[in-house]
Amino acid sequence: MGIPSYERRCAEIVNQTELLVASLDDADLGIQVPSAPDWTLNQLLRHVGHAHRWADSMLRDRLPEIDFSRNGAQLLSSYVGESPTVLIPWLREGAALLAEVLRSVDPDEMIAPLGGHPGPRVWSRRMTHETVIHRWDVCNALGVPFTLDVDLAQDTLREWTGLALPYAFSRWPEETAPLAGTGTVHLHATDVEAEFVIDLTGSTPVVTEGHAKASVAVRGPVVDLVLAVYRRRSLEGLEVFGDSGLLDLMLDRVRF
Repeated sequence: MGIPSYERRCAEIVNQTELLVASLDDADLGIQVPSAPDWTLNQLLRHVGHAHRWADSMLRDRLPEIDFSRNGAQLLSSYVGESPTVLIPWLREGAALLAEVLRSVDPDEMIAPLGGHPGPRVWSRRMTHETVIHRWDVCNALGVPFTLDVDLAQDTLREWTGLALPYAFSRWPEETAPLAGTGTVHLHATDVEAEFVIDLTGSTPVVTEGHAKASVAVRGPVVDLVLAVYRRRSLEGLEVFGDSGLLDLMLDRVRF
């Protein structure tokens, strides 16, 4: 399965936001989010919208590096008692503005680059999958169905292996230290061509795509694998072969 195009990701930021807000009519935004227990639904929605606006701001101002001081996505305590009628237009506006600025710049321009990669490409992908995962949080909190196209889900899984995993090792070295020098983990989707082998035998993870024998393998539908690595679901119902303790350790220590 190919990697979604830049234009597809720009469109998906808007599309995934539309799918998210579609479940919000008459929702009680004061409920706690089970998968993000420190936040209410109100705060989670503000987190998503501020993330979109943060990326938009950096790209619109063509910053040469990431400016974390502009990120309001974690400053959420003041958001209480808001209504869907306030938040739905605000979320739609932020997604549309981000898609607009992404389409207005050269995808390969080094604006707000991350890990040496051009910012427009990185942020088009990051904000697509940020919205996907938090859409699941919203659906789960409200008890409504969540679906995701498998071609998009395989890219969510690919981004987790390529961005979230190394980021966790650099951001939380004490938490991830027990993984260094352990073994290999094979993520194998059963409904789409998406397989990733994570080599943890060195000091930092090395990821390759494709099929290979590993210390532990986990198989299942790609959306279930995405939710498992993002710690949104347990491994129950997935096929696990080999060193299940290593898999449990990786999922416990890697957060994003």
